[in-house]
Amino acid sequence: MIRVLYFASLRERLDCDAESLDAAPSTVAALRRELATRGAPWAEVFASDQRVLAAVNQTMAGDDQVLTDGDEIGFFPPVTGG
Repeated sequence: MIRVLYFASLRERLDCDAESLDAAPSTVAALRRELATRGAPWAEVFASDQRVLAAVNQTMAGDDQVLTDGDEIGFFPPVTGG
């Protein structure tokens, strides 16, 4: 089982702050693809042209990061600042 957290505007757009998934997809990219198959608004948030950052177990992670049972994955929008 993995825990998936959604932060900031993603949480608002998806109307979901967290969930648990029984089986861990192989990578962060595979998880993104799986979430996108849920339809709108998931497909828009996780479309391949959208920049969504990921952290695995509170460490920034790329799409090739391997996921294992017990991982916590957080998704959040890019941070802008001045």
